[in-house]
Amino acid sequence: MKVSERNWQQIEAFLKTDDRAILPLGCTEQHAGLSLSTDSILAEKIALDAAEPLGIPVFPVVPYGITPYFSAYPGTISLRQDTYIRIIRDILDGLRAQGFRRILIVNGHGGNQPAGSFAGEWMVDNPDCAVKFHNWWNAPKTFAKVQAIDPVASHASWMENFPWTRLEGVVQPSQQKPMIDLARMRYLAPKAIKDYLGDGNFGGYYERPDEDMLAIWDIAIEETRALLEGDWA
Repeated sequence: MKVSERNWQQIEAFLKTDDRAILPLGCTEQHAGLSLSTDSILAEKIALDAAEPLGIPVFPVVPYGITPYFSAYPGTISLRQDTYIRIIRDILDGLRAQGFRRILIVNGHGGNQPAGSFAGEWMVDNPDCAVKFHNWWNAPKTFAKVQAIDPVASHASWMENFPWTRLEGVVQPSQQKPMIDLARMRYLAPKAIKDYLGDGNFGGYYERPDEDMLAIWDIAIEETRALLEGDWA
């Protein structure tokens, strides 16, 4: 149930029988030759695909995240951590006020991890609610499938190159990019990071056959849906 395609009466009817909801978290940041909205696209789609047979409302993806390290790349927009936490707090408060008590946060961006820590704090203040924080791309079964296909996988590499994150007319490089030194990158300023990374791929091939990508996606859907259907206590 995509909330943006429903009206308030339909949500009211849902809440009479269920109290689950999904909140996707994304980001607007560089992904080499892929969409700047890659994290948002993937988080929202995995949430929608997982929720479809269950009829659970999927709220609009939060399209901005915490990504100061990529701020030298045009098109990247980063929120301050305190701003981001305030946004997440207000959304969770709003969901609770509406009557939602079981909330799955489907996160698509590693920099948004503070939202997961905050969700734990929020539940202390709202003991009648349960929040699950799910990094869909590195959940155990999904990441195991990625590694089984190709262990050299990283940000903006093939593992994020799905049919729905590609851009028309953009041809991906065919070579495998060497992995960057993550420890070195952590100490660089944004301009130096851009100089070091170049196109933005952290390392690995830029694309793999759709057969591989859809196999990963199927597992990610199952793993996400299991969180919706599983124990919330």
